[in-house]
Amino acid sequence: MSDAVTLRVSGLAKATLTVEPQSSVFTGDSVTLRCAVIQSQNGWEFLWRKDSNPESTEAATKTINRVKVSDGGEYSCRARRRGYYTDYSEPVVVTIYKRPKPTVTIKPAQHVFRGETVTLRCDIYSEGVTSWRYSWYKEDSTSVFSYRQEHTLRSVTESDAGKYTCRGSETEGSRWSEKSDAVTLRVSERPKPTVTIKPAQHVFRGETVTLRCDIYSEGVTSWRYSWYKDGSFSVSSDKQEHTLWSVTESDAGKYTCRGSETEGSRRSQKSDAVTLRVSAPRAVLSVSPLNWLTEGDPVTLICEVHSFSTGWTFSWFTLTVSAGHYDLLSDSSRGAGGNYTVSSAALKHTGVYACRAEREKPVYKTQHSNTQLLWVSGVCPPVSLIVSPSRTQHFTSASLSLSCEDQSNSTGWRVRRYTDDGRLEDCSSLRRGSQTGSTCTFSSTITSHTGVYWCESESGEKHHPVNITVHSGVILESPVHPVTEGDHLILRCLYRHTTPANLRADFYKDGSLIQNQTTETTITTVSKSHEGFYYCKHPTRGESPKSWISVRDKTSTDSRSYKPMIIGVTAGLTVTFLIIVFLVLLWRCRNKGGRSQSPSSVSQQQNKSQTSEQNQSEAGDKTLLSGTAHIYDSTDAAIYATVDNDISTDGVSELSELTYAEIELKSTKKQKKKKENKENKPESCESFYSELTLQTDRGAGSSEVTYAQVKKKCPEEKRSVPGC
Repeated sequence: MSDAVTLRVSGLAKATLTVEPQSSVFTGDSVTLRCAVIQSQNGWEFLWRKDSNPESTEAATKTINRVKVSDGGEYSCRARRRGYYTDYSEPVVVTIYKRPKPTVTIKPAQHVFRGETVTLRCDIYSEGVTSWRYSWYKEDSTSVFSYRQEHTLRSVTESDAGKYTCRGSETEGSRWSEKSDAVTLRVSERPKPTVTIKPAQHVFRGETVTLRCDIYSEGVTSWRYSWYKDGSFSVSSDKQEHTLWSVTESDAGKYTCRGSETEGSRRSQKSDAVTLRVSAPRAVLSVSPLNWLTEGDPVTLICEVHSFSTGWTFSWFTLTVSAGHYDLLSDSSRGAGGNYTVSSAALKHTGVYACRAEREKPVYKTQHSNTQLLWVSGVCPPVSLIVSPSRTQHFTSASLSLSCEDQSNSTGWRVRRYTDDGRLEDCSSLRRGSQTGSTCTFSSTITSHTGVYWCESESGEKHHPVNITVHSGVILESPVHPVTEGDHLILRCLYRHTTPANLRADFYKDGSLIQNQTTETTITTVSKSHEGFYYCKHPTRGESPKSWISVRDKTSTDSRSYKPMIIGVTAGLTVTFLIIVFLVLLWRCRNKGGRSQSPSSVSQQQNKSQTSEQNQSEAGDKTLLSGTAHIYDSTDAAIYATVDNDISTDGVSELSELTYAEIELKSTKKQKKKKENKENKPESCESFYSELTLQTDRGAGSSEVTYAQVKKKCPEEKRSVPGC
């Protein structure tokens, strides 16, 4: 800044110099200098001097508009009239300052997150002004919203975003600063980190796991990361990744992260939780379609590692239960399929099976899986397991009987059970179970009685496995043994605490609804397509367990099975008469020489039949309910009929409307004649089959065709086996 110019007036008078508005101004302002002679103003001319510059003649008032810094200096003046000069005025220093421009700052940053607190600050740096009044403007508005140097915005939202400027005015003066440059405040949603887990969220025990926290946000270049496990603070780190070495089950849990600005106070939201699961993978073995089979049936063992579906190879083993030893199957494939299929089951395939899985990346080998019992029965087992009540599902706290029935010899057989943990148990060792001969009885069933039961001989021969389920709620009334194609099948939904026990429920097959809100579902003609898992469901009582219903091929059953003569008839006299007429006709056909019987013989047989019919009629209902009615013929080999009414009920099933009869040709000749017949190789004991067409008045589901097997009884011949 140049030196101020001093003007002096000498002589008779002294000039005075004043400055308006003040001697200290900002560039751009206007300054007025006034030179006056006190004695008189008339006739004077004024000489002005600035610093050491030569004098200039000007008016008494000197105005400088829009001053510049160079206009500053020491000014003085004097007056002259008729050759007389006044003394110079006292010099006045005019100081020109550059007009200040405020600076706006935003803390903590120009880009903040919703909900944070923001402080706007206006700073003005200028000489000559000690006190300012601040004015705040948003966008291009001329309205002032604050007069403080700092203005605070609390819990900001997107509406607070925008351009902010400020300006200062001298508190005790008229000077103004320039308007600051605009500073933009941006408000955005608080960033939410994303957590990723490598190599996977479900890992094996002993593996290394890396947790990574990614935060995407403008305005923050450096974060510090905080990790939380199950909601509790775990660790804080400058590193974005956090590594867990050799994990165990204790490392499993829900992980979240949060970021805080390294050089600031801003924080991110907490991330969504990502669950880390740590386990030792377990192979699980299942069987399709079912565990107990007949020779020739296909079966598949399925080995799976749940939640770890790829990269596995599988091996299959048989287990020696007594020794706990696993033997690798010789044809066990080590492929990735996970299935071991036997296309045609044989007796040798009976056993306890297990599997194991292994993989290379990462290297891991599972323990042996759960065991599965695979049971293959012969086409014609010598023994049958009879269940009473005759169904696969049973109520708890009810009585249950399982009997091994061998037509030739019922002794020497006992009921046994196999458990999932590989234990073989006798009926008598089970809670509330007792074994009497070949019959196993439960006085009061409990859910732990559920299992696979079979008949076992003293020599260890095993036959006829049956799956029994004991349930406390709703059960499905389904057949114990496989049904044959063409048979009639009725399924009912039962509940012990209602009267009647039948419920109106929905019926399902393999998870699909097949009939809704009905007391029973009926399949009039069973086919292989009806094979599957069935269950019922009541809206308030609940859902029954699932039962597998197996369907046997009719041709296969006819060719492989040798069933004894079973005939279904109504418990009435008319059907008995038809049976007797059929036997008379059949007896005539059995004559080896081809001779026909005499009319008297036929008449005699008819008389016998009528007599038997009268006897049976006199016996009445008592004979039918007792389960036995005998019809005799006194010809060479007597004909007799045993009519069995199997009327058994468990409190749920209705009384049977069918009478089952075994009709055999029985010899009544003397022992001598028997001996002669034996020596002379008597007639063949082969069975004869015929078809009876019965006209009945029953409703849907009753059979109109009955097959009868008629056998001649040989003295040394053993009785045929039930179910063959």
